[in-house]
Amino acid sequence: MIGTIVNTICILVGSAVGSYLKKGIKEEYQSSLFTAMGFSAAVLGINAVVQNMPNSEYPVLFIVSLAIGGLFGTILDLDGKFQLIVNRYSKSDLSKGLSTAILLFCVGTLSILGPVESALYNNHTYLFTNATLDLVTSMALAATYGIGIAFAAVVLFVWQGTIYLCAKYIEPFLTAELMTEVSIVGGILILSSGLAILGIKDSKSLNMLPALFVPVLWFVGLSLFN
Repeated sequence: MIGTIVNTICILVGSAVGSYLKKGIKEEYQSSLFTAMGFSAAVLGINAVVQNMPNSEYPVLFIVSLAIGGLFGTILDLDGKFQLIVNRYSKSDLSKGLSTAILLFCVGTLSILGPVESALYNNHTYLFTNATLDLVTSMALAATYGIGIAFAAVVLFVWQGTIYLCAKYIEPFLTAELMTEVSIVGGILILSSGLAILGIKDSKSLNMLPALFVPVLWFVGLSLFN
């Protein structure tokens, strides 16, 4: 799990450095960083959707995924429970930044396929690349929201660690078609987080998190009946 460990350490280091830099940033500059992070997340989300949509074999699957996943997440009130936990330890707007960080770090081809490559082929290239990107991203997010962003490292470790341990069982299902559909849904969730940071529309993106598992269930179902 060397790749996952390196990825986790990079987020922790980036969060620490960004948090340290935050102390010397004036309030008006922090506001500018909020705006920058919002636009960055929005653009990354749009880019993921635009890149993958032309390759989708099921162009309405993302709509069904968001509808079912959003309904299920709202019933469970995932966003509300998450904010309750975060606000217990922070009086800032950390919950928006942390939810964005978790989505950026965990929802992506590198973060999903990386642990599989690492476990099955001892190839850590994906995770080392992901670690570099997450180092810069965590630094920017922590400079905006503070050291609390480091908690995303724990989520990432659990996420990638689970995939690593289950690699030989899930590897046959991680087809290009599945990754395309997951990337479309993930891109929309990241876009949603960006819009929330910008104050345009708070869609409670964590409530839509179960939408990521709908394409997985769809493709598992197809494999069972084909």
